Amino acid sequence: MWARTLGRVASAPDLPPPLGAFVDDDGCTFAIMAAHATGVELCLFGDHETDGPQRIVPMTDRIHGVWFVHVPGVQAGQRYGYRVHGPWRPDQGQRHNPAKLLVDPYARAIEGDVAWVPQVYGHVVNESFSGDPAVRDDRDSAPFVPRSVVVDNDFDWGPHEQPVEERRVPWPETVIYETHVRGATKLMPGVPEHLRGTYAGMAHPAFIEHLLGLGVTTVELLPVHYFVDEPALAHRGMSNSWGYNTLGFFAPQIRYSAAPDALGALTEFKELVRALHAAGLEVILDVVFNHTAEQSTSGAMLSFRGIDQGTYYRLDERGHDIDVTGCGNTVNTRHPTPLRLVMDSLRYWVEECHVDGFRFDLAVALARGRTDEYDRDHPLLMALRTSPVLSRVKLIAEPWDVGMHGWRTGQFPPPFGEWNDRFRDTSRSFWLADVAVPAHHGHGVRELATRLAGSQDLFGTDDRGPLASINYVASHDGFTLADACSYQQKHNHANGEDNRDGHGDNRSFNHGVEGPTDDEEVLANRRRSMRNLLATTLLSTGTPMILAGDEFGRTQRGNNNAYNQDNAISWTDWDLEPWQEDLQATTAYLIGLRRTYRVLRQATFFSSHPRPGDGRVDLLWFGRRGERMTWESWEDPASRTLQMLLLGEDVHGDSLLLVLQGKPTKSVLHLPIQEGSDHSYELIWDSTWERPDPAGGGVVSAGQPVTLGPTSVQIYRVR
Repeated sequence: MWARTLGRVASAPDLPPPLGAFVDDDGCTFAIMAAHATGVELCLFGDHETDGPQRIVPMTDRIHGVWFVHVPGVQAGQRYGYRVHGPWRPDQGQRHNPAKLLVDPYARAIEGDVAWVPQVYGHVVNESFSGDPAVRDDRDSAPFVPRSVVVDNDFDWGPHEQPVEERRVPWPETVIYETHVRGATKLMPGVPEHLRGTYAGMAHPAFIEHLLGLGVTTVELLPVHYFVDEPALAHRGMSNSWGYNTLGFFAPQIRYSAAPDALGALTEFKELVRALHAAGLEVILDVVFNHTAEQSTSGAMLSFRGIDQGTYYRLDERGHDIDVTGCGNTVNTRHPTPLRLVMDSLRYWVEECHVDGFRFDLAVALARGRTDEYDRDHPLLMALRTSPVLSRVKLIAEPWDVGMHGWRTGQFPPPFGEWNDRFRDTSRSFWLADVAVPAHHGHGVRELATRLAGSQDLFGTDDRGPLASINYVASHDGFTLADACSYQQKHNHANGEDNRDGHGDNRSFNHGVEGPTDDEEVLANRRRSMRNLLATTLLSTGTPMILAGDEFGRTQRGNNNAYNQDNAISWTDWDLEPWQEDLQATTAYLIGLRRTYRVLRQATFFSSHPRPGDGRVDLLWFGRRGERMTWESWEDPASRTLQMLLLGEDVHGDSLLLVLQGKPTKSVLHLPIQEGSDHSYELIWDSTWERPDPAGGGVVSAGQPVTLGPTSVQIYRVR
């Protein structure tokens, strides 16, 4: 409705139109925030024109720093860009340069890519891209940069698309599947070849059936916002595969589209969301608002830096970037303009593209206050918490950045969930790193128990509850699950950085052989370790997340930073061996246990009052001899056995015993006796099983001894 009355509203002397390009019956209104500019030109391009604009339209109307113009006859599909005039005062943070064609920060579609030539820089550089950032370059960049594209919002969501609150999967039921649009289906045989690696490929029934077969509820997509390759990668003939280098926060990445044009990419993305919703699955986007693709002041001028650098980026008193992201710049969310950009982008993806939530990359960088310290009451966090739209979708923080005091796990306010790196490190240490060293160098079981029970030490304030803990042992960033069990060291040589990139603290264990091997004993131990880690992730209290392909042991050949590997290293290989099919069946079985037993889906900590529908659960801990854990056993660093008894209100149908045995040899233990209760235990899963056994493992009386295999997990139903 707003777009169809733009002509009247835009003529009001005190109210600018919304930012971006909005079509109406008569044409299109363009609006851009450039508060320090002295003039702005809208450049309209033809369908195939690359060397110059078809038409230049001066934007003469300005209100509150917003420049705008209504252009009759312009409709969806029009390609455009901006040239911004203004001061060139680098030491004061101003770098206006009208020779550079700039992408609209609010463009709903973007096509083309950056050609990494000296002309795309706002300052003079040589062929090796070094130069003086203070000297302006007046060469035209238009032939070498992307075009913004006008869109409309017409899309048929169909009669069955529900409002976001009605289709929302409750947090206790949520199981997240982190995946990459291109990598997920690039090699998937059930998807037609021309659709593989695209939004349409991910929307294909073959991929959706795989998700439903696993039992996951929520698909978390690595960045789909329009991004460009870093110049260093382009010069090495490589590309950014992950996409954490955003240039357009409203436009879907056209590289992931089977459709050849930007409008088709937007439609195709919406079709993907519609297909996943029809299958009952949520869609979460991994969003990168902490920095942009323009890098530092010595980088290219593609959009924000030429529009109003001092507004969009955090700068010091000399006009240099304050970088807490490791990517050259930090978006200045303390200022209303970029804060509004973030909020408008998020609302757009929820309201127009129907996504169900967001994972915020390097979220601490978004929430640093005016003195650059982390502020849990930062304006952006406050805006998200109070938004009637965004406070009702899933919000997940990556709770760190690379700046000083950047680690903030557990310190984000509700309703945020957070990636729990302490869960990852503790789980890997217990099952992998501690097995590779003598027992007296281990960490015991105390912290493992804390993570199994929902990490109350991290998430116990503000009535947040354990579901705020996103429990994972592998993500896109680091070793895959299989590689954590197969490699002692990272092997990132293919990245072209002499193996210097990637994290060195992997808490991994190769089980005696680095990488591929034909040793069946080593392979069996690795497979059991994978099952142990999957069970720890999927059965712990909190919200589980698994990395795509970990359900069947996908490898990246030891590469723990495959951000630039758009090839078989990072693509999911669907040609499964028998052991991989077994592991996939195990993953689905464990997710099914979580769905079946309410004691595994607690919304409150065990010492707290239950929330509605949560039920009352008692949590008891026992040692190897079936005795209650004592202070001495909790503090013993050599302790490697833990029994976790979850007693629901219906003891006979909803109670489980989880037994974790971390010794590299077989171990005999006694199952716990509950005073005043006549009960036994039915073994329903054992991580020494290569495949789940529908018949189970028999019934054992309380207090009776059982034998556990080396480094293994057993799950019993209390009878």
